[in-house]
This record gives sequence, structure tokens and C-alpha cells, in this order.
Amino acid sequence: MKKIDAAANAQLPVVGIVGLGIMGGIMAETLLLNNYQIVGFDIEKSACARLKKAGGKVAKSVAEVTLQADVLITSLATSNALRLVYQEIASTLKAQPKKITLVETSTLAMTDKDWIAAQLPKKQVALLDCPISGTAARMKDRAWTIFVSGKKTSCNEVQPIFKCLSDNSPYVGEYGNGLKMKFIANHLVAIYNVACAESVTFARKIGLDPQEVLDIFGPSPVIGTGVMRLRTPFMIKREYSPPTMKVEVWQKDMQVIGDLAKSVGCPLPIFNATAPIYTAAMAQGLALQDTASTAEVLGQMAGLFPESKTSVVKKVAAKTGSTTVRKSVVKKAS
Repeated sequence: MKKIDAAANAQLPVVGIVGLGIMGGIMAETLLLNNYQIVGFDIEKSACARLKKAGGKVAKSVAEVTLQADVLITSLATSNALRLVYQEIASTLKAQPKKITLVETSTLAMTDKDWIAAQLPKKQVALLDCPISGTAARMKDRAWTIFVSGKKTSCNEVQPIFKCLSDNSPYVGEYGNGLKMKFIANHLVAIYNVACAESVTFARKIGLDPQEVLDIFGPSPVIGTGVMRLRTPFMIKREYSPPTMKVEVWQKDMQVIGDLAKSVGCPLPIFNATAPIYTAAMAQGLALQDTASTAEVLGQMAGLFPESKTSVVKKVAAKTGSTTVRKSVVKKAS
């Protein structure tokens, strides 16, 4: 994490964050390290406790964050959460007008982004659409890409905040273009992830060591990708937790991308071919595991793994009445 000079940033805006999960939480912690005042809110008490421990201020409501922040970042997992939060933001600003910049970073449907824009007062409120490509782990390497979209002058004003989080925060145009760029990124990630799982499976079937495959191709400027370097180690070890992206969360992104493509009449044959693999991972009890667990699905299809790890663990746990066998069973299943 990059720390900036406090003396050169004496007049920093107060940053509010609503949604202190994996992404929102690490944004808050990083901005605190860079001398920003952070006020945050989340419905999960554990998330609020992490913010307080890191030195941030925990608000009692979305309205309280709205009134105290100069810049308010939202990072939310569902359409329902987004709409509830922005209803409260809008009603607060209508009752007590103030100048504020709202930075929406969630990956949800374009209809949701358009809906929140319609709710907000037009005066003194700048709404930006700035989805993030990358995981919490990648943020520590400053490897996030923040797709910044909206009124350019407002986007420029919040760039110092983004520079604390990443070396890559391109301006991509009008409001909504950020989300569209994120969809393109996730479209490719969906394909790359399953392609890596397929390559690992193929390597195992023909007697190659998948670690050697990764060592040779991972650094390649032609074949190697960030997805390969991030996810293939999970596939090699057959260990998918803690996840960088849960399968159940990824399903939401797959649905949104597919719906958008249909709405504009764009065929996505390769992307669509990956969807059943992620669905199978869900069916095999891997919903809370990393999306790299698609390698388990393909491994079973190829006859490499007679049973999934989750089924083996469940059977032994049922016989013993204990969940403490997980580590040893997983090791044997490898």
C-alpha cells in the first residue's frame, strides 16, 4: 500500500464509505493509512468493528455518513442494497442539501445505476460510476483498475483518492462507461478462468506437472495472464479458500453480463459456454469457494477426481459427527 505525504495533503476531504465488506473495508483501511478521515457504515457489526479498529469512525446510519462526508464511496453486493442505500442518501440530501461527490463502485446492472441517478437531487451532487476490477489481494500490489466515469471535472477531483488505492484509474467517459468497461473485463475473466482450469486438467491427463506448466507459461508475455498467475495456484493445490472471488458472487456478474448482451443483441458464444461450469461448481457445494474451483468440475468430468472435496468431507463428517476432519480429508483427497 502506498502512503502519501501528510504535509502535502493538509486539506483532505472527509471520505465516507457505505459497504465495508472485502472491497469497501480494504479501501477504508488504505485511505486511513494515507491520512484521510474515514466515516463508514455497514449493516454487519463485524465490518464496523474492523473499521473502528483501523482508526475510522463508525456511523449509525447511511444518513449520518452522507451528512459528514465530502466524498461518499458505496461498495454494495446486491441491487436491493444499492437501492435502499441510495434512497436514504437521496432523502437525506433533499432534506439537508449539501455539496457532495458520490462514487458508486459496485458491479450491478446498468438499470440500477440509472435508477440511482434519477433519485438524486441535481444541484451540488456529483454522481460518478467507478467500478473496480481486481480483488482485495491484488489491491495490496496496487494492481486494481478503477474505471472512472462521469463528469470529468468531478472525476479529476477524486483522482487523489484513487491514487492511494491503485496506479491505474483511467477516465473512460460519461457516467455508466465505467460499468460497461467492468463488464468487458469480467467477460474476459470468466473465459480466462475456465480456460486455465481446462489447461490444468489437460496437463494432468497427459501426465504433465501443472506447476511446471504454470512456471513456464505464467510469466509469458504472450500466453501468461493475471488470471492465470492468480488462479492456477489454487487449481494446482486444489485449495480454494480463502477465496479471491466466491463462485456465488461471480454468478451475479455472469447473469448481469449475459442479460446486457441479450439486450443489445450481441452473441457471446465462448462466454456462454463457461456458464454451465460455474453452475456445476455451485451444484457441487463450491458456492463459497474461489472461482478457481471450476478446476474441480473439469477434473471430475475428466475422471481425475472420483468425488469432489466437499462430498468427501461431508461423508466423513457425517460418520464422525465432527467437522475437524476437514484438513486431513482434503489433504487425502488431493
